[in-house]
Amino acid sequence: MNNPLVQLSGVKKSFGPVDVLKGIDLKVYPGKVTALVGDNGAGKSTLIKGLSGVQPYDEGVVLFEGQEVHLHTARQSSALGIEVVYQDLALCENLDIVQNMFLGREETSQLTLDESSMEYQAAKALQSLSVKTVKSVRQKVSSLSGGQRQTVAIARSVLRDAKLVILDEPTAALGVAQTEQVLNLVRRLADSGVAVLMISHNLVDVFQVADDIAVLYLGTMVAQLKTEETNHNDVIGYITGLKKL
Repeated sequence: MNNPLVQLSGVKKSFGPVDVLKGIDLKVYPGKVTALVGDNGAGKSTLIKGLSGVQPYDEGVVLFEGQEVHLHTARQSSALGIEVVYQDLALCENLDIVQNMFLGREETSQLTLDESSMEYQAAKALQSLSVKTVKSVRQKVSSLSGGQRQTVAIARSVLRDAKLVILDEPTAALGVAQTEQVLNLVRRLADSGVAVLMISHNLVDVFQVADDIAVLYLGTMVAQLKTEETNHNDVIGYITGLKKL
């Protein structure tokens, strides 16, 4: 737990003449929630797309469990145990929870879908996160609330034995009760030993659930702080560029 699961050193990414990431250093630890904050255009999305293999970094070193890795495809990242829950959740509303959790990786038995095994594993994944708001794993996603959908998307990453779960604005557009439900789920995910990297604009959520806060400002990592050693005003200062380490 004392060694970072993921460590970025000198990571850079450009699109034509625009330098989006300018030598980023970042450490993400197992069993901890690391919040990635910054204003629009700071480079947060580009940073996680590099980790997910969708948009490989141009320069820099990526260490995963102490070993240097080169992430050029989403398949490579997934094979390491890196899962991303994007803001749109990538769920199919016309399918039920089990079908969504196993979408693209369905299990078969004697050339037919092994429904009982998938149903058992889906229920077990939800149970491991102490999810009690979902009545049945055979509910259609279209019938679920925003918080329940976020829960299913996060549980899907647990089902895939994720070591790092990246959450893109997990509480966006959720009500107060649903936000609390999702934040509790994020905390339980980290407490189970998974490393969590959470992008959020909501500093109230960040201070409630994060162990560390990493701040991007115009493509530069200006601070990585322990939550207990900082406050809202300082973090806002780093986000706006008014404060520097």
